[in-house]
Amino acid sequence: MTKIRTIEDLQTVLDSELAWRKKELATIKGLVTTKSSRDVTNFYLRSGIALTYAHWEGFIKVAGDAYLTYISSQRLPYSALTMNFSALATKKIMNAASSSNKVTAYTKITEFFTIGVNNRCSFSSEIETKSNLSSEVLKEITYILNIDYRDYETKANLIDERLLKNRNGVAHGKYLLIDVDEFIELHTTIVELLDLFANQISNAAYTKAYKRTADPL
Repeated sequence: MTKIRTIEDLQTVLDSELAWRKKELATIKGLVTTKSSRDVTNFYLRSGIALTYAHWEGFIKVAGDAYLTYISSQRLPYSALTMNFSALATKKIMNAASSSNKVTAYTKITEFFTIGVNNRCSFSSEIETKSNLSSEVLKEITYILNIDYRDYETKANLIDERLLKNRNGVAHGKYLLIDVDEFIELHTTIVELLDLFANQISNAAYTKAYKRTADPL
């Protein structure tokens, strides 16, 4: 990923990612609402579901990783970050230890909690959407990033049933009949959630919410 050292760098990534994704989403919405035969409209609807999901998963991952890259660039030790980031680092070490099942590997866990917490933090591509970005996976991602999940809770059914379930159906070649008005509502809501996620990350960076004790602004 491009180096992201400043809030301006982070905002540039978020804005550019949103811009091209929204453009494509607007295009597919336009096709769906264009007067066509039922077969053609349903083709656009199935395509729209797949594309909407792709941008949903793609933006959450890219934006989340961009925020982690920004945090890494602040050159802070893990001990200066909120606990979720230490947990993220610990998870990576523990997974490596578990897969090797060697005492030497587990020693690294001990080292992290004794002296490693004072090392400079380093994160790369840590956001895992599992290729199925359900509301539960999103909840885990918001915890990793220390941002509020509550605004997504009322949309959980829409994410899981109307976006993810239908996307999986399309991906597996099912001939789904999708209502135009329901798609427009889904489309509008997902765009709103993408904006929300971007704003949350921007605000977290600006307020230094990643720090255990934030510096005065």
